[in-house]
Amino acid sequence: MGIFGSRFGITRYEADEYYRISLDFYKKKNLEEAMNNITYAIELYPKRAEYHAARGFFRLEDGLPNEAEVDFDVALKTHGFDVLANYGMGAIAYGREDYELARDYFTKAWAANQQRPETLYYLAITEHRLKNNTKALEWMNQTVAVYAPLIETDKEARKRHRNAQRWIREFTKLVKKERENAS
Repeated sequence: MGIFGSRFGITRYEADEYYRISLDFYKKKNLEEAMNNITYAIELYPKRAEYHAARGFFRLEDGLPNEAEVDFDVALKTHGFDVLANYGMGAIAYGREDYELARDYFTKAWAANQQRPETLYYLAITEHRLKNNTKALEWMNQTVAVYAPLIETDKEARKRHRNAQRWIREFTKLVKKERENAS
């Protein structure tokens, strides 16, 4: 592209187009084409954290956590509070049953965007795994609150909202039992 392209943002524009196309393919559940297009975006504009985080997410969805971790790491070196990269690293740590590390990454993702219900949900589940059921209950209550406005129009949100409500009932029982045992 040369000086003209980089100076006037043409490469960046093309990279953004490939990024947008990759997201369209992802929505259509075509991970191969999503991956191809996000890789083109990265080749054109490698310093964009969002692109690396997206490819990491696609790789994670494709069952490639080690490759995803590399992409998330690159994204976090570029932008330490990238929501998707922190969430992805949290998911990887959670899958490896490193709940302390998972909580750290999920907390960073939450700090960057406090209205992502997936992050709130996994913060709750992670706290539960760490035997912090009172904190798990707090996070799951926030999850339900974020899903609530979406349930009228989004079938998936409705399903996740019901699931979060079931967890609230479970965490409530556990907290009550813990308090009874402590007294």
